[in-house]
Amino acid sequence: MSESPSKPPILRALSQPHFQLFLGGLLPNYMTGWILRVGIGWLAWELTHSPAWLGAIAAADSAPMLFLAPFAGAVADRMEPLKLIRIAQFLLFLHVVAVTVLTWSGLMTIEILFALTIYIGCVYPFHSAARQSIIPSTVPRDLFSSAVAIDSACYHSNRFVGPAVAAIIIPIWGVTGAFLAHVFGAGISVLVFTILRLPPPDRSKRSTRNLFADVKEALGYAWTHPAIRPLLLILAFASILVRPLQDMLPGFADVVFKGDATTLAWLTSAMGVGAVAGAIHVAMRGGISGLTLVALAGYLITSLTTLFFALTGNLVWGVIFAALAGYGLNVMSTCVQALMQLAVDDHYRGRIMSLYLLIFRGTPALGAMALGIAAEKFGLQPAFAVAAAICTALFLAVLPSYRTIVSSIEARPARR
Repeated sequence: MSESPSKPPILRALSQPHFQLFLGGLLPNYMTGWILRVGIGWLAWELTHSPAWLGAIAAADSAPMLFLAPFAGAVADRMEPLKLIRIAQFLLFLHVVAVTVLTWSGLMTIEILFALTIYIGCVYPFHSAARQSIIPSTVPRDLFSSAVAIDSACYHSNRFVGPAVAAIIIPIWGVTGAFLAHVFGAGISVLVFTILRLPPPDRSKRSTRNLFADVKEALGYAWTHPAIRPLLLILAFASILVRPLQDMLPGFADVVFKGDATTLAWLTSAMGVGAVAGAIHVAMRGGISGLTLVALAGYLITSLTTLFFALTGNLVWGVIFAALAGYGLNVMSTCVQALMQLAVDDHYRGRIMSLYLLIFRGTPALGAMALGIAAEKFGLQPAFAVAAAICTALFLAVLPSYRTIVSSIEARPARR
C-alpha cells in the first residue's frame, strides 16, 4: 500500500501495521513501568532516607547495562530479536510479581530491593537491544527517524502519565498498589508480543565466532566510524553528568522542596512532559537534515537547565527547569539514536545500538553513584550544580564534531 508523499512522516510511520502492534506491546509496559519506577524510588527513600541508597538503587538498575549491553547486542545480531524481546518481557513480568508479593507481605528490605533491582537491570539490556533491532523491521527505512522519535515519545509521555497515576495510587493504596499496576501492564505486553509476527531479519552474515570476538569487532567499528564515535561521546557527557538527576528526584522532593510523593510526581512528570515535547519535535521534523544541530542544541539546553534546577529551591521554578531538562535530554538522545540507526550497517545494528544503550542507560549509574556519595557529604544542590557546570563546559569539546557528523551522515544516504 503506497503512502502519500505529502502525508507527514509521523502519520506515515503510525500507519504501518507492524509498527502499530509493536507500540501496542510496548505502551502498557512503558506506562506501568514508570509507575513502578516511582514506587521503587519512593520505597527506597522510605526504607532508608539516604541519598546514597537512592544512588545505589539507581546504579543497580543501570550498572548491569555497562557489562551486558555489548553482549546483548551481539545476541540480538545472532538470533531473532522478536524472540529475544518475548523472553525478556516475561522475565520483567516475573520481577514485578516478586516485588509486589514481598512488599505486600512486609518482607521487603532495602537489601532485597537492591538485589531485585540488579536482576531487572540484567534483563533490560536484552529487552532494549531487541527493541532497537526490531524498529527497522516495522517501518520503511526513510521513516526510521520518525519511528525512533515516536517510540521515544511514547516512552517519555508515560514519564508524565505514569508518575501522575502513581501520585494517585501511592497515597491511597501505597507502593504495593503501584507495583500491582505494573503486574497488569507487563502481563499485557507479554500477550501482545506473543501475537506480533514480523519477517525474520537477514542473518546470512551471522557470526560463527564467540560473543567476545563479536563485541571486539563492534567496538572497532564504532571507534573508527567518523560519526558514531563523536555521537557516543556527546551522549556520554550528558548521561554521566546530568541524566542522574531523574534518579535523585526523591531526594530533591523531600530535602530541597520540602515535599512528599506528590511533589516527586510533579517533578518526574515535568521531566516527562518536556521529554515528550522533545520527541514530538523530532518526530514532526521527519528526515535527517539538521538533526546534528538539533542534537547539540538539546545537549546545551539540558546542561544549562539542570544547572538552574540545582540552584533553585523554589518548586515552581524546579518544575519548569525539570521540564526543560527533560526536553533537551530527549531531543539530544533521540537525534543521536536516529543518526546512529541511519549510519550503521545492518550487520552491526544490534551491537552498535547496544553501545548507545550502554552509555545512555548504563553510564548514568556511575554518575548516580558518584553524585549520591557527593550529595551525602556536600548536599544535593552543590553536587548537581558542579556536575551540570562541568557538562556545560564540555560543550566546547563537542562542537568540533559537528561538521564531521553532518558530512558522514546527513550529507549522504543511509547505508544498508
